[in-house]
Amino acid sequence: MADAVRVDSWLWAVRVYKTRSAATTACRAGHVRVNGDKVKAAQQVRVGDELRVRIAGFDRILVVRQTLTKRVGAPVAAVAAEDRTPEREPVAMVAVRDRGAGRPTKRERRDIERLRGRDLDSV
Repeated sequence: MADAVRVDSWLWAVRVYKTRSAATTACRAGHVRVNGDKVKAAQQVRVGDELRVRIAGFDRILVVRQTLTKRVGAPVAAVAAEDRTPEREPVAMVAVRDRGAGRPTKRERRDIERLRGRDLDSV
């Protein structure tokens, strides 16, 4: 086990990103912060560092508990990273139609009503 590892390699190893190239791309885009600073993919992380990773519009807060360079199984990955992400409120789905899409078909209308919780078929 190394004293410090690349941030993109660590994020891939603990299964935050599916591929290492996806982790590298996220670093380049500025979606990864180590101890509050935006980092490049080659930045070294050590035990105790706090990472903020933006995934799907939300920040995940992870603390490095173990440095890993190779991808490991899910139970080992859970031990290597402590997740301090606060719970977020569930977001209700809203039916939105594109402007100029015309009238909804009968099927689309039923789907929209079902999403809104007004299931007309059961009445």
